[in-house]
Amino acid sequence: MTDQLPVEVTNLDRYDHDALPWDRAHAVLTSSSGADITWFLGTVRPDGRPHAAGVGAVWYDGALHFTTGPGARKTRNLQADPNCTISVRLDGIDLTLEGTAHRVTDAATVERVAAVYAELGWPATAEGDAITAPYSAPSAGPAPWHLYRFSMSVAFGVATAEPHGATRWRFA
Repeated sequence: MTDQLPVEVTNLDRYDHDALPWDRAHAVLTSSSGADITWFLGTVRPDGRPHAAGVGAVWYDGALHFTTGPGARKTRNLQADPNCTISVRLDGIDLTLEGTAHRVTDAATVERVAAVYAELGWPATAEGDAITAPYSAPSAGPAPWHLYRFSMSVAFGVATAEPHGATRWRFA
């Protein structure tokens, strides 16, 4: 879980800046959801080629969650290999997150995450173990969409505002 403190912090900065504190990245990460932010999911195709796609992500219960259509390339890639990355430019810091993504099928969790999306302006609702809405990104395919929970193992941050720096955080 990313609500826990990192077990290892490595300063990657080459300009004598201090390592960035995880609480700075965590605060922006947990408060940055909405239609104006595009999160980029990186997966690996079965033949080893990379695949990247924008997703709408929200923070809920200590982790990022995102949706994707059952027939989408990213869904098929995650079914074959759950290892993935998520990258995003947030206020004052660029983040690249490494970890795994697994489908959420618990109807109660799907309902709560759909409510988070709805609070942010996307009229999402739960339909059993999936999410539906009148619209989504054109690349998402038709509803319903599967919900995925991203479990972070490593995060990289590069500050784009003072204090500057670049840091890697590893989590247990």
